[in-house]
Amino acid sequence: MPTFAYQARDEKGATKKGSVEASDQAAAAAALSQKGLVVISISESASFQRKHAGRVGGRKIGAIPEPDMVMFTRQLATMIDAGLPLVQSLSALTEQTNNKNFKPVLQELTATIETGEQLSSSLAKYPTVFDRLYVNMVRAGESGGALAEILDRLASYQEASSKLKKKVKSSMSYPVIVMSMAVLIVIFLMVKVIPVFEGIFNDMGVPLPAPTRILINVSKTIRSPMGIVVGFGIFGMIIAFKKWIKTEPGRKKWDHWKLKFPVFGPLLQKIAVSRFARTFAQLIRSGVPIIETLNIVASSSGNWLIESATMDAAKAIEKGENIGPSLAKHPIFPPMIIRMITAGESTGKVDVMLVKISDFYDSEIEAMLSGLTSLIEPLLIGFLGVVIGGIVLAMFMPMFKMHEVINK
Repeated sequence: MPTFAYQARDEKGATKKGSVEASDQAAAAAALSQKGLVVISISESASFQRKHAGRVGGRKIGAIPEPDMVMFTRQLATMIDAGLPLVQSLSALTEQTNNKNFKPVLQELTATIETGEQLSSSLAKYPTVFDRLYVNMVRAGESGGALAEILDRLASYQEASSKLKKKVKSSMSYPVIVMSMAVLIVIFLMVKVIPVFEGIFNDMGVPLPAPTRILINVSKTIRSPMGIVVGFGIFGMIIAFKKWIKTEPGRKKWDHWKLKFPVFGPLLQKIAVSRFARTFAQLIRSGVPIIETLNIVASSSGNWLIESATMDAAKAIEKGENIGPSLAKHPIFPPMIIRMITAGESTGKVDVMLVKISDFYDSEIEAMLSGLTSLIEPLLIGFLGVVIGGIVLAMFMPMFKMHEVINK
């Protein structure tokens, strides 16, 4: 049962604060009235909201696939623009969705809207489905009477972000797959093939060259209990590392190190800056207040350095400083961005400049990914040739020795 935090006055006029369990807000207010309290304010407690946020029927709802979210947003914008009532639009979208996780969310959302609640506040109850960016843009659209237009912009933003993610994933999937296959092949050779050759060499009594002895010793280590321990140790280190980067100190360190990686560091910085600029532009265009905009941009940047810099900039802007100079204090933002934002402030077109920045970096990212793909392919082929070829050569070297012994 929901828990409601309240502030009320008793019969003596003293202010009291506390919490009460009830089926809904009206029932909670009625229960307090029966106790002789006059309710000043009442709302779901923050702890209850955190615990039950994003739950439907007691079940936690995870993130919805991006294509489904884009389609929902685009179709909702079209229906509202055509003059259909919000409840009717949501009902139609609920009926046509095939996503088993999304359908119950839309059903509850429709029922909540029917009670008279605003769309933005209803969306905020499902933070795993509708993030802060989504909720605040919808809220701005409601307050400005341009909900259809804002939803259309939101869908365009989602499509652009999804397109960028797909480019990065498709470019990185090839080397990951090849490296994984190489590791599996090497493990198979070490565990299954080399022991067979080892038995053959022992029967022949041929002196083994150093590379072959090293390879056989490595194979024995992998197959021994020590190898199993090492394997579990590596697996444990990977799990520990993943948990560490989810902590605040770990995320700070890891986000800092990532940007210093050769080749990949500049790419990750461009991706983070592009996301920053595109999110910033959409929120400004939607009429979200600048401080709230910067807080949302910081939380959705995906990099701690940009998040920290943006939060510092928000504090400076709150004190009266302009956007450009406040961001210029942080080297994570390239000088070109600072100059373009400053120019946008002077002309009143910050959103236009931010969109241009995002488009520019998207093209830069695409060019870098194409170059990386062209560079990685020959490097992977060479790597596989050296590793697999080296193992094969080490196994056949004793054969050459045996041939020399026979000829003598």
